[in-house]
Amino acid sequence: MDKDWTKDLEHDEYENDIDLIIKDAIKAVEETNTGFYVNLVTSEVFDNPTDYLKPLLEKLFPGQLKIKFIDQCGCGGYVLRVWKLPLNS
Repeated sequence: MDKDWTKDLEHDEYENDIDLIIKDAIKAVEETNTGFYVNLVTSEVFDNPTDYLKPLLEKLFPGQLKIKFIDQCGCGGYVLRVWKLPLNS
């Protein structure tokens, strides 16, 4: 993606499937181009994604990401913002 965007990992099949959330979150980060971010909106069922998603993304993309917890939505889900950094940042 050549723009900032949001990936909804909160509803429908994601509500009770943490493996699918993780799989599609990784894919969303891969699809995000350098210099842009993706907001990963995750299901409230699995609590704060900084506990399970942030460490995994940092391990899979070492030195390539900046990750910030934004907030818990009014609807219950969580927003994790993931920027793709230029290599050597």
